[in-house]
Amino acid sequence: MSGLKIGYARVSTSGQDLTAQREGLIALGVDPENIHVDHGLTGTNRSRPGLREALVAVRAGDTLVVTKLDRLARSLPDARDIADELTRKGVALSLGGSIYDPADPVGRLLFNVLGMVAEFEADLIRARTREGMAIAKAAGKLRGKQPKLTATKRRHLLATHAAGTHTQTELAELFDISRATVYRELQRALPPKTAI
Repeated sequence: MSGLKIGYARVSTSGQDLTAQREGLIALGVDPENIHVDHGLTGTNRSRPGLREALVAVRAGDTLVVTKLDRLARSLPDARDIADELTRKGVALSLGGSIYDPADPVGRLLFNVLGMVAEFEADLIRARTREGMAIAKAAGKLRGKQPKLTATKRRHLLATHAAGTHTQTELAELFDISRATVYRELQRALPPKTAI
């Protein structure tokens, strides 16, 4: 294909670096100005601004280039949907320099295997994360979301509200919390409703 090469790179966490992917895309012939990136976004989510920009940027005759399929998608259905969308637009998909040909049975097989491996890796990461969180929780290192107010501050908030000297907005400012938190604390303080 003689059109433009549009690159796409993605890393899952903000602590990761895109340098290796950028260099890989440039080595595959992508102009640095035509590289779209997503930083700190998982491949299991299709709502990524960089991916959206890359898909909008490609036209018939162009090639979307990624260094590996798992950078494009971490689920086989998403990978297939993206590949089908590109095919309908007349855009080629380059996976690390190899052009995916949806008409080639072997190419489709390899694409599906790579997509399944990417999905499997994502499942393993989720399982390890859950396992690590369970261990941390059992060791008392993961306590969950902490309340916005201590018990003393909560009592003070309720007493100040009962005095009627401040609005909920003023209470939020006074206690350095959101109005929603003030509202929630006031609702929790109400006596439970009895069924009739």
